[in-house]
Amino acid sequence: MNPTIRRMPRQRQAARLAPNGGNARHQYERYLARAYQAQLAGDAVEMENCYQHAEHYFRVMRGEGHERSGHL
Repeated sequence: MNPTIRRMPRQRQAARLAPNGGNARHQYERYLARAYQAQLAGDAVEMENCYQHAEHYFRVMRGEGHERSGHL
């Protein structure tokens, strides 16, 4: 095995899933809240953008197996 190639610790792997801080669930809820605020402000473009980001994090959560453990 090449000694210069090392595996990333689990903590850093998880951080890469959500580079803005927090886990996928936190990001999902954050973007839903932002979409709601954009809807109240009448900004349809920002609302759709936030919903698309929320959907991405929802899919990340599904990929992590959260739906099987009952956390969704």
